[in-house]
Amino acid sequence: MRTPLSSPFSPGSDTVPSVWAGRTKQLSDWHDVIRPRRLAGIPERGRTILGEAGLGKSTLVRRIAADAVQAGDWVTPQLRIPSGTDPLKRVATALLDLSQAAGLPLKRDRQLGELLGKVQQLSVAGVSMATREARDRPDAYSVLTELLIELGRAARRHGDTMVLIHVDEMQNISSPDVLSQMLIAFGDALVHEELESVPGGRQVAVALPIAVYLTGLPEFADMAGARQGATFARRFQTTILTPIGDEDFSAALQPFVTKGWPILTPQGTEARIFLEPDAQRYIVELSQGEPFLFQLAGQQAWFAGVDTVITRDDVRAGWGEARVEALSHVERILERLPESERAFLRAMAELEPDQRTATSIAQRLGYASATPIGPSAQRLDTKRGIIIRGKPYDFRHRAVGAYLTSDWPDLE
Repeated sequence: MRTPLSSPFSPGSDTVPSVWAGRTKQLSDWHDVIRPRRLAGIPERGRTILGEAGLGKSTLVRRIAADAVQAGDWVTPQLRIPSGTDPLKRVATALLDLSQAAGLPLKRDRQLGELLGKVQQLSVAGVSMATREARDRPDAYSVLTELLIELGRAARRHGDTMVLIHVDEMQNISSPDVLSQMLIAFGDALVHEELESVPGGRQVAVALPIAVYLTGLPEFADMAGARQGATFARRFQTTILTPIGDEDFSAALQPFVTKGWPILTPQGTEARIFLEPDAQRYIVELSQGEPFLFQLAGQQAWFAGVDTVITRDDVRAGWGEARVEALSHVERILERLPESERAFLRAMAELEPDQRTATSIAQRLGYASATPIGPSAQRLDTKRGIIIRGKPYDFRHRAVGAYLTSDWPDLE
């Protein structure tokens, strides 16, 4: 009855999983703040969603994008930026495709046709357009800004339509010049306002219905802050994603427990897959607040049997298959950290939970005071979301904490 084709779980694929858990605050931000304010012509900042691998940054924005498409908005695909490539070309090509889909009136508007010709050049030449023959060619950021504004104007004329751009893997933009041009283009389009007539003969300034989401690893915040400073902070609101609460995971699995998850059998009839309450609790426990691990544990439990009820034994057997991948996932997070931060986490993990103070961690590392470890503690808390500098310190990133202080991901 259960087959790989019928599994509703999707670990690590950046697709929107059928079994959705948590992130209600970020989803509400789109539905209740960004979209209505922008459609009303009220300025609203872009959003930067950062976090360690496995926390569901890209999946979250893909869910928002899917909702936007459902509402009739004009949405780019997820623009992933590989290392060493030119992101301006990637964005320019996506905006050209969006312009075509939006049906911008090229034949009636010579100026717009010339603009799209410039963007076409940019989509081919990339950042070289901004550095070669500078006197004869416009800056790349100004071309992108103009086209974003034109798309915003078209969307406003269309009525109740947003333009949504999602750029992923922002930490891979290594060139300060390219990153600066991209952020300025997006930022200038977001703050652009135009005069519109309102009843009574007055004119008011309105923002255009444009939304920009940037996603990536936590270090992007340092990259953008160092190169854009206060300008970036004024134009983009940054969220560092943290693990999802157990109650959200339990709620996502509750339909399996009470009603069963509907599937189609090979014969085309409907069947339902149920989840034992013990199996539900076990999946939540193994996931440690990580969306990726939640999807992984659910998928492997699904694969572990074929009948209509997923048992705790199924979860256990499935996790045996997932253990190595879960282990590698957390080790990759730790390997990315500077040695000073890894040493801090190891020292913190060696202490009993109620002894994890700044002074005790510093002494564990051989320092007489907590001053030398301050920068590492601050980064691990505010930039990476791995610890909480409370009294005492604690692990916010529960999978990292479980890996360093227990036998997880091994079973009990």
